[in-house]
Order: sequence, then structure tokens, then C-alpha cells
Amino acid sequence: MKGLKSLAIGALGIGLLFGYVGFLYTGTADADAEPATAPEDVRPPLVGTELPNLPLTTVEGEAVNLKDELQEQPAVLVFYRGGWCMYCNMQLGQLATIEGDLQDLGYRIIAVSPDKPEELHASAEEHDLGYTLYSDSSLAAASALGLVFRVDEETLDLYGEYGIDLAEASGGANEDLLPVPAVFVIDSDATIQFHYVNPDYTARIAPELLLTAARVTLE
Repeated sequence: MKGLKSLAIGALGIGLLFGYVGFLYTGTADADAEPATAPEDVRPPLVGTELPNLPLTTVEGEAVNLKDELQEQPAVLVFYRGGWCMYCNMQLGQLATIEGDLQDLGYRIIAVSPDKPEELHASAEEHDLGYTLYSDSSLAAASALGLVFRVDEETLDLYGEYGIDLAEASGGANEDLLPVPAVFVIDSDATIQFHYVNPDYTARIAPELLLTAARVTLE
């Protein structure tokens, strides 16, 4: 049965790879490694890897460890760039459309960004989100999953023209780093069973395909 499940997840991954021109990486994350120099160079952990300890901050400003928060419950874990990102906001809204289906399967949705807690609160209210948002201002959690890259000066200047200040959004904890948007399906043993990581921030996994990956993981 495990072999069949792995085959099904692999087939789904191949479909996503070609259907979305995405990148399902096979690299190994290193929490102590320097940030990647470009989005294409990030290296998240392999499928089958146990989730490491991920320090996060709640909307109320309390420090938590994500593994403790999961409490042996499967989860869909999403890393996004911030509330200033139009594509991230679209993704947050799309996740809300399948939240009920995921809950019926036993999952919870957890979304993480470099935004400071105050920004998270604003995002949750603006989009009327029922699932949990966490702050990773220092990008310690995203770094532990190999998702962080350094934003080049030209892009930072462009962000500035649009009024986007990464240091302000993160509460001063970060001024030139971002996570590549990523989605992980985590089983009840805190093991990564599926991930979709794409250096093209405009390309996000479709909700129905994410739901399929979540279902297959439980079979």
C-alpha cells in the first residue's frame, strides 16, 4: 500500500511539474546555509523528510514551535511572501475555498510569512481567513526548510517604487530576504509527503490539485 501511495504521489508530482512548469526539488535543506542567491537556487527538504523544529510567532506575538502546534495532526503548510504580495493574497483566498474539505480529511491549514504579527492580523481580517497565520519575521523557519533567497538590489529598488518595504513588513527583522512560495502536505507523523515549490512567484498550485495531494497522502 505504501508503494502504491508513493507511486500515486509521484504521478501527481509529475503532473504538476509539467502542468505548471513548476519545480519539485530534490535538494537537501540546511538551516545554517547562506540564503540562495536566486529563487531558482533554493533547496527544500526531500519528500519523506521529518519536519524540523520551526520557530514561529502567533498573531498575538507568542513564540511557538510548529511541531508542537501540529499535535499529531496532518497539515497543509504554506509559506508565502507577505500580505503586500497580490499573488500571495490570491492564494490565501483560494486556500479558504478548500478549507472545509481539508478539515473533513483531518487537516489544518497553516500559513507562514515574514510579516510581523500586526500585518498578519490585518491579512486575516481583510480576507476573512479561518485558518492560522504565523509570523516568521527572521525567516528562521523558512531557512530551516531551505526556502530563503536574497533579493537583488534592482528588485528591492522596484519594490521601493511600489511602496513595499521588507524591513517594515517584518518589523525590522529582515530587509532583503524572502521565501520562495511553497506548499507542503505534512502527515500526522510530521513527515513531508508532498511539496510544491516554484521560484516563479506568480505560479501557485491549484486548490483542487492540492486537495488531491492531501487525499492521496492519507491513503
